[in-house]
Amino acid sequence: MPPGGTPSYHEVVGDTEGLYFRQLLSGRDFATGDRVAQQMVNFSYLIGDRSTRQAVIVDPAYGVAELLEVAEADGMRVTGVLVSHHHPDHVGGSMFGHSIEGVAELVGRRPVPVHTHRDEAAAVLRTTGLSERDLVEHDSGDRVEVGGVAVELLHTPGHTPGSQCFLVESMLVSGDTLFLDGCGRTDLPGSDPEAMYRSLRRLAELPDDTAVFPGHRYSAPSTASMGALKEINMVFKPQTPEAWLAVFGS
Repeated sequence: MPPGGTPSYHEVVGDTEGLYFRQLLSGRDFATGDRVAQQMVNFSYLIGDRSTRQAVIVDPAYGVAELLEVAEADGMRVTGVLVSHHHPDHVGGSMFGHSIEGVAELVGRRPVPVHTHRDEAAAVLRTTGLSERDLVEHDSGDRVEVGGVAVELLHTPGHTPGSQCFLVESMLVSGDTLFLDGCGRTDLPGSDPEAMYRSLRRLAELPDDTAVFPGHRYSAPSTASMGALKEINMVFKPQTPEAWLAVFGS
């Protein structure tokens, strides 16, 4: 799939024959009748190993039963959840008076471990109502093995204290740390503009051919290469913390 392309509901992408990877847009590919999903344009992801038929779901929210059905229709069995951060549009819970389906409903249907960064664990519990036994807490650099596919967890604080991205082969699922145009908000409770600058600089060190898959579709394309983003995304223009904070720190 070329950078900037838009996977459809039925398209499976991956760099190797064994990798299973789907990008699914809420309000379009699932939860099509949910107005909140249509407005928030969240992406959920399925990552797995085609040979073992195991898969994890990244940030399941809104129509969790539909996400499970997508995996099952592809012959995959969901064995875990990866959480980028605790906000309800990514993990479920209450938001602006709306109740959003999420991780708790998924675990109720399919008891699987929920992988989160340890700095985000308390907030995930508070937002979702899960119990501590449902969570697996991680540090940056940890890997979650999905069959023979390794997903590396990268701690990228800034939007929230325990925000994390997921690196699998040459693809980065960036949550709300990095969008194709801009980055996650840093004016929310728990946000930290200086930490966001450091996280973005760390992501900029990834190879230019890394395909970035964000947590929301805030731009026309659904993915782009890191090299392209370093050219077109304004969050990469400031080269010092002081310069970055002068533009994005408030």
